[in-house]
Amino acid sequence: MTKITKPLTIMTVIFASTILSANEDSRKLVELPVMMQKHMLENMRDHLKAINEIIHNLSNNEMDKAASIAEHRLGMSSLDSHGASHMGKFMPVGMRQAGTNMHKAASRFALKAEEGGLKSAYKSLAEVTSTCVACHSSYRVK
Repeated sequence: MTKITKPLTIMTVIFASTILSANEDSRKLVELPVMMQKHMLENMRDHLKAINEIIHNLSNNEMDKAASIAEHRLGMSSLDSHGASHMGKFMPVGMRQAGTNMHKAASRFALKAEEGGLKSAYKSLAEVTSTCVACHSSYRVK
């Protein structure tokens, strides 16, 4: 192989395996009514924005702001604003439990952040994002 064809061959294999992986998505498909799907995706985008704001506030040592965002946008007190009661019935049990675990972890994070320990707050925030990763690794919506 020439110097040019070897990298092209490697890139082709990587590209092809990426396409193959995308087509073989082993996550459980959760089919939702279109409006519910849009609502859920909007909620998850806001969760991601909230986590970003939390990290920003932690980096500025603004623990109370991070705690407030966590509790009101991700924590247990955010459930009504997300429409959790009508969303849950469309989710498989495991997905619903993952969501509940995330909301509970966010409330625990808020308490840790209010205590003021930056290291323990980051550790607690990792528990929140771990629930997100677990759910997104297991489920997909359509």
